[in-house]
Amino acid sequence: MLALEKVNTYYGNSHVLHDVSLTVGSGEVVALVGRNGVGKTTSMRTVMGLTPARRGRIFFKGKDVTRCKPYEVAREGIGFVPEERWIFPSLTVHQNLLIGIKSERYARKTGPGLWTLEKCYETFPELKRRQGAKGRTLSGGEQQMLTIARTLVGNPELILIDEPTEGLAPKIVDLVAEIIREISRQGITILLVEQKLSIALELAGRIYIMSKGMIPWEGTPETLRQNEQVRKAYLEV
Repeated sequence: MLALEKVNTYYGNSHVLHDVSLTVGSGEVVALVGRNGVGKTTSMRTVMGLTPARRGRIFFKGKDVTRCKPYEVAREGIGFVPEERWIFPSLTVHQNLLIGIKSERYARKTGPGLWTLEKCYETFPELKRRQGAKGRTLSGGEQQMLTIARTLVGNPELILIDEPTEGLAPKIVDLVAEIIREISRQGITILLVEQKLSIALELAGRIYIMSKGMIPWEGTPETLRQNEQVRKAYLEV
């Protein structure tokens, strides 16, 4: 469904991604892990067109989206849950969700796991309870739920989720992990950036490790669990 081919991304003159290649198949949960500052978030931003690739190509369902603007990428069927959450603090929970709904022209009307406002409120009862509350009054966990729900009502076929458990209490981490499992069960493909290796190992079917803007290792969670040398070299502090 998603393929990056030797992607190179820069911030000004700073070369961040170096010939990054990865794939995400339809229905997969693929995790991108690594230490802080190695280019994981930049990879997500590059797919979305927020920090465009300078070299290399990005394909979504066989279509070259390398030069697409972020709104064009979203219309193709890719959703993005950013680490910063990007909720509107002065709007209510309900208004934030309304913003995520695509126009009739671009909405996906068929396929597995279609998400409506009603389904989001059923999945996130806390958001239903607080649907009239302003975004600025939400806790970190509530903000994360709102960000995920706002992306889901756009009914993407592929969702990029960047550090969803960052800064959350353990109880909320477990809830977010279960939500990601449910999204996967509904048939949505997921590319997940996750700092907590235990969460990535639990949720993903395949894992890529990123180091210094490159992909030095890929494999299954079980292979990574058994490879202490790789974990020490690229993941442990």
